[in-house]
Amino acid sequence: MPEQLFLIIGAVFVLAGLVKGVVGLGLPTVAMGLLGLVMLPAEAAALLLLPSFVTNIWQLLVGPDITTLVRRLWPMMLAVFAATLASTGLITSRYTGMVTSGLGLVLLVYAALGLLKLRMSVPSAAEPWAGPVVGALTGIMTGATGVFVIPAVPYLGGLGLGRDDLVQALGLSFTVSTVALGIGLWSNDAIPLQSIGMSALAIVPALAGMWLGGWLRSRVEPESFRRWFFAGLALLGAHTSWQGLAPAFQGAIF
Repeated sequence: MPEQLFLIIGAVFVLAGLVKGVVGLGLPTVAMGLLGLVMLPAEAAALLLLPSFVTNIWQLLVGPDITTLVRRLWPMMLAVFAATLASTGLITSRYTGMVTSGLGLVLLVYAALGLLKLRMSVPSAAEPWAGPVVGALTGIMTGATGVFVIPAVPYLGGLGLGRDDLVQALGLSFTVSTVALGIGLWSNDAIPLQSIGMSALAIVPALAGMWLGGWLRSRVEPESFRRWFFAGLALLGAHTSWQGLAPAFQGAIF
């Protein structure tokens, strides 16, 4: 692997970890968005697996009562897992332009939700059917783009969970998505040995970024940081979408 690409990967995971350290989420989203600028989405997803798994397990285990959350959210998690496995072939398909464009659109939607501060409110009576539906949609998004935030994050935020419970619920959802994505990529022969090694090495800059983000959290205004984060994510999403669509437009014109 060229030294320049090695440095780019390290810098991406430091930045992605920093964002997660400050706002509590965003590592896979930032990493997929930035890595997607220099490599195919399936390659980026393979590099993401181990740093995402380690940081999400960390987030999952820091909380009051994981057993209660699992009992409440298991239908959603089962749907996430099954739908991710069923759709991972999309990210490894030959339709890379469509996958890249889809990744950009997911980033744009996520950024818009963050900037507009839109909040879902999920009635408890709707959870038995809404959870599996949201889980299935999240799994499809994960399998197609490698990003597992839409619509899981808005949905979990609308359940009325306490702050610690919400952080733990997000960790649970992200962990299930990461494991399912890893199995799906492996079953599609999309995880070469080189990717496993680089993914393991990327754990270090990701954790370093999270530590730096935790240090910054008490020294910067979190709301201002969130606004800049989502604004930057919107620009990244727009660029990524155009990156995926440009070849089609150029072919149509020329």
